[in-house]
Amino acid sequence: MNLRRVLLVVAGGTAGTAARIALGMLLADAGVLPVLIANVVGAFLIGLLMARPFERLADPARADLRLLLGTGALGGFTTYSAFVTGTVGLWADAPLLAVVYAAGSLVLGLGGAALGLHLGRPRAERPPRGVVS
Repeated sequence: MNLRRVLLVVAGGTAGTAARIALGMLLADAGVLPVLIANVVGAFLIGLLMARPFERLADPARADLRLLLGTGALGGFTTYSAFVTGTVGLWADAPLLAVVYAAGSLVLGLGGAALGLHLGRPRAERPPRGVVS
């Protein structure tokens, strides 16, 4: 990895982190909801990004976009540390809610990623309804 690619990740990560912080400020009184939204939306967008690898671009440009948008922006937008901190914080006062939040985050995140992968595929490549791929 060269310096230019490192800077792509830094630039994307800065933008993604700023977007997550803005979401947290917008929903300041919503508890762990901003983190849940960021992680589920981020998982969906990562799924889309992985399904649509910018096939019209040359390999170096495709790799650069994945570094900028995936590793950088979406890596900064999603947050495992805030998820764990929120879960531990909930555990102190409401253990059942902490378990529901943790399990729900996992299920919704995986569901979002799967939906992104599905919707990101060209129609011709999508499996027929009822068939899981």
